[in-house]
Amino acid sequence: MIEALRADHFHVDTRAFFKSRKVAVTGGTGFIGSHVVEQLLMLDAEPVVLTRQDRPKFLSHLGARVQLRRADLKDLESTRRAMQGCSVVLNLAAEVAGIEYNKNHPASIFETNLTTFMNSIHAARDLKVDRYLVTSSACVYPRHCSIPTPETEGFKDEPEPTNSGYGWSKRMEEYLGAKVAEEFGLSVAIARPYNGYGPRDNFAPATSHVIPALIRKAFETRDGKLSVWGDGSHTRSFLFVEDFARGCIEVAARYPKADPLNIGAAEEVTIKQTAEAVAELVGAKRGSKIQPIFDSQGITGQPRRSCDTTKIETVLGYKARIGLREGLRQTVDWYAAATES
Repeated sequence: MIEALRADHFHVDTRAFFKSRKVAVTGGTGFIGSHVVEQLLMLDAEPVVLTRQDRPKFLSHLGARVQLRRADLKDLESTRRAMQGCSVVLNLAAEVAGIEYNKNHPASIFETNLTTFMNSIHAARDLKVDRYLVTSSACVYPRHCSIPTPETEGFKDEPEPTNSGYGWSKRMEEYLGAKVAEEFGLSVAIARPYNGYGPRDNFAPATSHVIPALIRKAFETRDGKLSVWGDGSHTRSFLFVEDFARGCIEVAARYPKADPLNIGAAEEVTIKQTAEAVAELVGAKRGSKIQPIFDSQGITGQPRRSCDTTKIETVLGYKARIGLREGLRQTVDWYAAATES
């Protein structure tokens, strides 16, 4: 069992940077953003969540410790008003889904992500905040990239076709972030995380990513068979949500160079290994045997994805704490509890 995350797991400079700061978090009610908000509280920051929700379920346990401000990120003036008084902006708002949804909605995903991003960075620029975090994605990388993949290939060729709308939107966010820093002097940091998963992930059948989709299907199977898209040979570098959030916070505090840093685990695993681990963990919960069944005709996306962590380890000393097995266990436990309540 990995010990629970504590404030002293963050670098001392990160703790000093965020202490008592009012931090605007876009996307703070969502999967990744809610974990970022929790970690900001751990660092004695004052999170301000820009949202259209009155009672976001992932923040309900935090009560009055988190300030909610009504905002429509598709409207610049609304975004600017909600950011007033904040000295740091962490942009975690994103429209993203599973591979099938992304493949079928490239224009919608591109437009939504770029619209909300442009409004948030323009508001941050106008308000002259001290720091702005661009949260990018490993989806910027091309289909056939070096393994493990260094940051230098982020604008090489085209992004992976099945994620083209999302990949291009994240490339443009990185570009605009760097150019706003260059032209207007905004202090910008760029995080480029890999495949996130964990408690509070999106488990909806139409839009979920691979791990929550596998967990949901494993719990729902009636014949003990777990359907898996592809032959299982394609690979990913999965990043547990706690490490994802902590990496974004460390990059925001200590690397304001408008220069992307990969955030990921130095662990490349096949989808076959992942599906087998999910089947074992869920099977133990259910008290029954579950067998992955691979569909070679299913959509698989990028053949290999592996994070080169050299740069972030060198400049920030950051390493992921939670390996895949432990992360899957925590995610399975959370999903089982959530579906029972």
